[in-house]
This record gives sequence, C-alpha cells and structure tokens, in this order.
Amino acid sequence: MFFLLRQVFTAALTANAIRPVPGLRVGFPSFVAGWLTGELAPHLLVLTVTDAATHLTRRRRDPRALALAAASAAGLVFLVDQSRRVGSHAEAALVEGIGEGYLDTAGAMAASADLAVSWRSLVNPWRQSRRDVRVERNIAYGDAGRHHLLDLYLPPDPSVANAPVLLQVHGGGWSTGTKNHQAIPLMRHLAAKGWVCVSINYRLAPFAPFPAQVIDVKKAIAWVRQHIASYGGDPRYLAITGGSAGGHLCALAALTPHHAPWQPGFEDVDTTVQAAVPHYGIYDFAGASGLRSARRMRDGFLGPAVLRKRFSDDPRAFEDASPLLQVTPDDTPDFFVLHGTGDSMVEVEQARQFVARLREVSQGTVVYAELPGAQHGFDTFASIRSAQVVRAVDRYLHWHWNTWRAGLAHEDQMHDTTSAGDAAS
Repeated sequence: MFFLLRQVFTAALTANAIRPVPGLRVGFPSFVAGWLTGELAPHLLVLTVTDAATHLTRRRRDPRALALAAASAAGLVFLVDQSRRVGSHAEAALVEGIGEGYLDTAGAMAASADLAVSWRSLVNPWRQSRRDVRVERNIAYGDAGRHHLLDLYLPPDPSVANAPVLLQVHGGGWSTGTKNHQAIPLMRHLAAKGWVCVSINYRLAPFAPFPAQVIDVKKAIAWVRQHIASYGGDPRYLAITGGSAGGHLCALAALTPHHAPWQPGFEDVDTTVQAAVPHYGIYDFAGASGLRSARRMRDGFLGPAVLRKRFSDDPRAFEDASPLLQVTPDDTPDFFVLHGTGDSMVEVEQARQFVARLREVSQGTVVYAELPGAQHGFDTFASIRSAQVVRAVDRYLHWHWNTWRAGLAHEDQMHDTTSAGDAAS
C-alpha cells in the first residue's frame, strides 16, 4: 500500500512538472511542486527506480504501482532530457541575437564546453561554495539597516583591477527573499573567472511600498560607481541581472537611468548599466499586455501588496512600474531575456511581448532564450538546467564585456588621433 501511495504521489509530481496546473489559486503550489520536480528530476528518477527495484524483490507485487513507477520514470527521463536541451536552445538564441561568430569575441574561457557546475554540486544542489572565490558579506550601501546590505563575490586574485561587474537583484514577490538565495551558481562561476559580483538586499513590500525597491537598486548602482574600484571592479562597466521580482527590478532599473524621482538625494549619479539579463521577470504591472493573467496579478497582488494602491486610483504608477512601457530608443542597454515555457507564475507571453517591444524600439542588441519546460526559479540552485543557463549567461556577458572594451579602445584611439591632429595644426 505504501509503495502504491508513493508512486501515485511521484506520478502526480511528474505530471505537474511536465504540464503545470494552471489557475491563480493553484499557481503557487503548482509552481513549487513543478520547480522542485523539474530541477531535481535526476534525483527523483534514482529514488523511483530504486523503490521499484526493491519492490520487485518482494513476493507480493503491486502491478498498478509498478505501472505508475514505470510511467513516472519515463516522465522523469523526459524532464532530464528537456533540461539538457536547454543548452542548445540558449545557444541558438545567442547565435540569433548576436551572430554566429560571437564566441570569437567572447573568448576562450566563455567558449569552453564546461558546464560550470561540478558533479558534486549536481548530486548535492545546495552545495554552493567554491574555494577559489572570495566572499565579503554585509557591506552597507545605504542607511536602511539589513535591507541595505550587499555581498561581494570576488575573484581568487586579490590584486585584480578593472574587472567587469555584475549586480544581482533577488526575487521573492518584492516582499520576501534575501541576497543569499538566488543566482549563487552564476555569481560564484563568474567570480572564479575574474568578475566582481554584487548581490543586494532591498526594502520589502508592503512595509516599504513600491517604488522603494527600484530606488534601492539604483542606490546600489550608485554605490558600485563610487566604491567598486576599491574591490577590483571597473565602475565603467556594470551588467545587471535578477529573477522574478528581481528580473522586473533589473529590467526597470536598466530602462530608467537618471529618473530623478527614483534617485532621491543622488539625482546626479550615473545609474546607467551596460547590459541587463532578466530571468523570468514580470514586465507588465499595468495590464497593458492585454493578458488576463497580468490584470489578475495587478488587481489581486501588485496593487494591494506591492504598490499599496488601486490601479483605478493611480494608473500612472502602474504604468511607470512596467518595463514593457518604459522602452525608449535612447538610454536602453543591451538585453538578454530568459523565460521558461512552463512558468506557472508569470506567463511566458509577458516575456515575448517585452522582447518584441525591445526589438521594435531600442537601438541595442536583444537576445531572447525561451527555455522549453522551464518553471519559475530555474536558476536558484545547481541543476542540469541551471548549469546550461549559467554557461549561456557566461558566454553572453563575456561577449558583451569584450565588445564594450573593444569599443572603448576604439574611442580612445579616435580621441588620440583627433588630439594629435589638433596639435599638428
């Protein structure tokens, strides 16, 4: 009986991971179950096969339970293969967005086939430490106590200088989460390759209603500009990333540099970023996409819990908070947007419309990787899928940084040529 119950439970988890249960009421439990099952499919597959093999050694066997175990195992094999194929989908997106020869610019380290995650981490996904990365924790970037703390993930070489910088913004519905709970595999991987990575806390709703969160992200950008050189980073080059609410804040901050109302007391600080890499972000606060799910999120959660106001009372506040409505031809950095087709928390159509808007309006490059079957939160801990995503983001960021450096060198050369010509005349 217990074997049958275990197989019923496993089969339900596997089915939900393959096709998440839709609907606002069941969306969160469907997400949690699908996310864990999808990312831990190899572990669950081993347990299922072991459980079935043990049952086969008994005299009394339950054919119904064995059939369910076989079906679950087949579904889990599908999920593992789906995670593995994320790499080819991401690579195709990079080639489409920036060209087939991009790896020549990204460099040998980024072009490596290394998945950036050791087999030990795949066996134990919560094993996130690396001995070759230095970490400095709880550095204050503002005056809001623990909400204005950041961690630095630093390269092994303490003498590093002018390293590229990545700013990570955590998710959690703008109301939960900390700097320690997301994108750790990415930051440790990039730090080991010479990047300086910054992970921040920020004030949380509903006690600090929006736009407190994006103000804090911009405050962190200002801190990076002023202080990161002391830790070996180049304040001239800053990429920003984040997932879910962090993806929203990442995109919104990238699209609104120098927006004075969101830079109180530091209006004159340069808050531009060179690249943005939002993961499974929310891009429509106002319902402008026309999606029913976006309107339900606006009226059922974003209004009462995040902005602490109703859309009908202040539609402009919701529009200002929507990255979808903040794309302009000017001051828009390059974007690499990632979203999963199996996301039961944020409909993938939001990402599609955001990318379409970027490609229509902005002057920058836009890369979009739509990951088959990926749930919300796919980059939280080490897994086959997150390893593929880390490699793709690594390649993109190294390409972008080297392209930026080449452009800077060209500008310096042109300046030197112009100065020499003026002196000669």
